[in-house]
Amino acid sequence: MDLNELRLEIDKIDDELVRLFGERMDVAAKIADFKRENNLPIFHPGRERAKLQDVAEKAGPEMANYTRVLYSMLFELSSSYQSKCRGFVSPLYREITQAIENTPKLFPQAPMVACQGVEGAYSQIACEKIFKNPFIMYFKNFEAVFNAIDQGMCQYGILPIENSTAGSVKKVYDLMIQHNFSIVRTFRLKVDHNLLVNPGTKLSDIKEVYSHEQAISQCGDFLQNLPGVNVIPVGNTAIAAEMVASSGRKDVAALSSRACTELYNLECLASSVQDKGNNRTRFICISKNLEIYPGSDKTSIMMILNHKPGALYKVLARLYILGINVTKLESRPIPDREFEFMFYFDLETSIYSEEFIQLMCELDELCEEFKYLGSYTEVV
Repeated sequence: MDLNELRLEIDKIDDELVRLFGERMDVAAKIADFKRENNLPIFHPGRERAKLQDVAEKAGPEMANYTRVLYSMLFELSSSYQSKCRGFVSPLYREITQAIENTPKLFPQAPMVACQGVEGAYSQIACEKIFKNPFIMYFKNFEAVFNAIDQGMCQYGILPIENSTAGSVKKVYDLMIQHNFSIVRTFRLKVDHNLLVNPGTKLSDIKEVYSHEQAISQCGDFLQNLPGVNVIPVGNTAIAAEMVASSGRKDVAALSSRACTELYNLECLASSVQDKGNNRTRFICISKNLEIYPGSDKTSIMMILNHKPGALYKVLARLYILGINVTKLESRPIPDREFEFMFYFDLETSIYSEEFIQLMCELDELCEEFKYLGSYTEVV
């Protein structure tokens, strides 16, 4: 046989597979009707395990693993189709629909907003990009920002969640597990770190550099070229600038935003010292209540998955089936639960799409626990 003949043979087999797949999905729809009428769950793990074992044995040793993968995907397709046929509307989707109806059409202009740090912090800069005329309250650490939202001191909070160079802000992810909140908007801020000093300080005078640990990691190449300098992490880049200014010393410096130069009467000894020019930090804007503004096309969720092989695959397979793009996947250990992890997903899908509706109605069956963090737009 030549290649064309082999391809024709494959095409004939594929035609038969497509026909049989359609028949299988028709039967799956009938099973969905039966389960709905008898109030039975879509997912039946025992049946699935037995079926996988059966088809693997029938396929033989050489094809067993390939067959398991094929049927695992078939099971996800069937479950998704059954959920769609069943027409089930989850309590979560009802809550989302109510939030869409009750959220004002115009994004707030001048709310009370919690930021970590002091005047001149990057959180403040992000806040002023997200809101037109915000009233800002500053807090010592990230946990205090979450608490300000929990206690109703501020309507919104601004928190850094990831950086294009240094990666995720782990502390914020850990706090997200512990607090109830909703993400209402995100913003990507271009970050330029500058070496700020008291007037008259020379580069050769510097013995200590203060900054936030993320900024320090983003400026690693520059700092390596300062021999003998002690790098000291502090709570915030603006706090670092404030410390340098209040010290009056001419042997210390801060890695901070350019805005801190004028705020704290400092001089910029070196500008844009981060390792990469396109250095951006993504900030989330959170609220206590679920607010979903018009045009929201990104969604964030957190999931606790069963601690067994294939658990994450099932979620990713379902997202693939629905055509939903995953733009962020982060895992963090769950406090007091040994070797168990919370998975954080950022998804691209409009809140008005059928895929979004179906996913919100299927989350219960995909994982052990989940937390819907909100739907929003991202400002760049």
